[in-house]
Amino acid sequence: MNLYLRDFLNFLKLEKGLSENTIASYNFDLVKFSCFLNDSQNSFEKVSPESITLYLERLTQENYSSTSISRHISSLKSFYKFLLREEVVEVNPLELVSTRKNPRKLPDVLTEEEVDDIFKQPQTTTEIGLRDRAMLEMIYGCGLRVSELIGFQQEDLFFDEELIRVKGKGSKERLVPIGETAIYWIKLYQNQVRLGWKKQGISLDFLFLNWRGKSLSRMGFLKILRNYVQKAEVTKKVTPHTFRHSFATHLLEGGADLRAVQAMLGHADISTTQIYTRVDRELLKEIHKTYHPRGR
Repeated sequence: MNLYLRDFLNFLKLEKGLSENTIASYNFDLVKFSCFLNDSQNSFEKVSPESITLYLERLTQENYSSTSISRHISSLKSFYKFLLREEVVEVNPLELVSTRKNPRKLPDVLTEEEVDDIFKQPQTTTEIGLRDRAMLEMIYGCGLRVSELIGFQQEDLFFDEELIRVKGKGSKERLVPIGETAIYWIKLYQNQVRLGWKKQGISLDFLFLNWRGKSLSRMGFLKILRNYVQKAEVTKKVTPHTFRHSFATHLLEGGADLRAVQAMLGHADISTTQIYTRVDRELLKEIHKTYHPRGR
């Protein structure tokens, strides 16, 4: 299986243009399935629908969530579709297996006051604090994924047009507006901090650096964020993606068009963006309950 798995992963990277994180998820799912086949002394060419059922039962016994199991099914379907195309197998054992429908969980969203409280925490009289404030302003102000933030290049800043170019999932690019507040803090960081931290041959063109002149990691940003959330005494579970959720929700609450928000987030399918309209409806219901005399 290793040979075909390698070919499949190369196909995802070179032909589909998927991100490294997505490819790693496929790899994880398929290696786990390979271990299952080894345990049951089965081969992937001879997998039957019954074998798939047993595998899904094992995932359930191992307390995998319905979301994770759906992802495994999707990974296997894509893999066997690839093997059919390559004429390695004659039938797809997952043809009749349906992906489990999961109720979409409403994302956690910060209030505007909570965002302000978090943004007040970096000590902007220090170099690190100034960098951190610029990062927070950008991830929330532009609705970025954490991978897009830490991988952002200086060449993709177009301050005169008040736009940035974001390289998202699958190497897809999009233009996103950037507000005056974010521009102000980024320029301060560039002029007062980044020039001093930049090191020839190490820093490349990454916008946000650590004090050693290297780009930040996901975990590095997460630790920074957790520190400020704790200091702001925000009790919600806040991740980097929470700012992206809040960005979309606050836009829609302010009357933004759903298609415009879709474009800014880089969603290929508008149904992905529509979850934020549910957040908006929840807010309306809460307002009604709170302020209407017959709301409760």
